[in-house]
Amino acid sequence: MFKYFPDSYVWNLSVNIAMEMGARIGEIDAMCEPLLDSPLQGTDAGTREFQAAWMRMADQLCALAGEDMQHLRLLSAGDKLSRAATYLLVAERMLAHGTPGRLELYERFLQTFGAGSKLLRENCERVEIPYEGTHIAGLYVRAEGVEGPAPILVQVNGLDSIKEMMYRMQLPQLLAQRGISSLVVDQPGTGEALRLRELTAVYNAERWASPIVDYLETRPDVDARKIGLLGVSLGGYYCPRAMAFEPRFALGVVWGANHRWGELQKVRLAREGARPVPHYWEHVQWAWGAQSVDEFMAMASRVTLDGLLDSIRVPFLVTHGESDRQIPLEDAYRTFDQLTNSPDKELKIFTAREGGVHHCSVDNSAFATRFIADWTAERLGGQSR
Repeated sequence: MFKYFPDSYVWNLSVNIAMEMGARIGEIDAMCEPLLDSPLQGTDAGTREFQAAWMRMADQLCALAGEDMQHLRLLSAGDKLSRAATYLLVAERMLAHGTPGRLELYERFLQTFGAGSKLLRENCERVEIPYEGTHIAGLYVRAEGVEGPAPILVQVNGLDSIKEMMYRMQLPQLLAQRGISSLVVDQPGTGEALRLRELTAVYNAERWASPIVDYLETRPDVDARKIGLLGVSLGGYYCPRAMAFEPRFALGVVWGANHRWGELQKVRLAREGARPVPHYWEHVQWAWGAQSVDEFMAMASRVTLDGLLDSIRVPFLVTHGESDRQIPLEDAYRTFDQLTNSPDKELKIFTAREGGVHHCSVDNSAFATRFIADWTAERLGGQSR
């Protein structure tokens, strides 16, 4: 992992996420160099300074994009706005729940992302999926070179990721090249669902996964027999859990196994292991709709895959980085071993040889995204050649 800050996993994780989403190293340096001593105060204490620095760069890029627009240089403006959106996303992700201005920052991020994507004429359609009297938002990326219904891979977040982050990490585009469509969603507990709809996380992921399949079955451009599901990070729990109770999924992938996330919270409560975001306990209470750490811990105790995976009877890929500091490597082996009835299962541990050894390959996603895209295409009827 690229370590801009010598002693802050949380801050370095954010920098690596930004780089994987297309950030420029010169802009990273301009934002972070004045902050080098800030993590010494504690990663929670310095997050407002971090936010301010990244917002200044976003402001600068938006101003430069405005100058491009005056000259009708729309593609260049779109590129700058897309990077500005990435920096706004990272700034928002670092703040504690309830921080004044956080919601407004998120809404600005959404607007900036949408404007940049439109100017770039990207293959990216915003969709809204009916769910319990409201909706779940998603980004739909159409398979390239496919006439009629195409296979599709639904992609769901972890604890603190959002759909635009997953979109910018390029897996949907790689799948589209291989003839596979994508639907990247903000499921309850993440992204728009949490921030704008107040939909909190639930342990029984099939509760929202089944309505997603219902929606896809209504689309004439989707082959309903070939709907796969991928989960990243905490999605490494959500994905297998949903598939254990929703048999319409034709394939499963976890990018970062997360077999016993509830047990892991006890480790984190004991101040062991790495955390993904500052203000961790405030974040998990917000995401899960808990009023206290004790209430959250009671909810988290249900988040385990033990005893569920023998219900999965379709191809399944389990991936994990060998140096993951958030989720133990043993979780990947546990998930793989319990997929006893999958007719085609594979375990892929990313090592130093290919890179991507840290959590969900955030240190270098190039190999992981292509491995997942090829594996999926070969089983859903796409093209990996």
